[in-house]
Amino acid sequence: MSAHLLILASAVIVFALGTLHLIYTFTTRKFHPHDPTLAQHMQQVAPRITRETSMWRAWIGFNASHSLGAMLFGLVFGELAMVHGAMLLGDPFLLSAGGLFLASLLVLARRYWFKIPLIGIALALVLYLTGASLALS
Repeated sequence: MSAHLLILASAVIVFALGTLHLIYTFTTRKFHPHDPTLAQHMQQVAPRITRETSMWRAWIGFNASHSLGAMLFGLVFGELAMVHGAMLLGDPFLLSAGGLFLASLLVLARRYWFKIPLIGIALALVLYLTGASLALS
């Protein structure tokens, strides 16, 4: 498989994870706590930084912005891989930035998330690094 297709596959995985996360955030209760009183309490308590929001609204916003970041990575690196493959594969800065982003997500997934995103991000990182290695060799 060619380098740009490996990076494209990586971008598709991250985009899919971000899209699914966004859908889950706004259309399901998958990110709600099992204890309904915790959700109620989060809706009533503000974070120390401001009283203009609640912990619940911040939680929803963090989940949504997290999703959008993953989707943006998928769109940008997918576009670069499909349409501007020579530019992407010839630019060590872009290749490094994408790899560092995915490696950072992997650290977060390992430390704070659960098995499904960890596996997805690990697969995306392996595909990405394999594509980048082919491009740089």
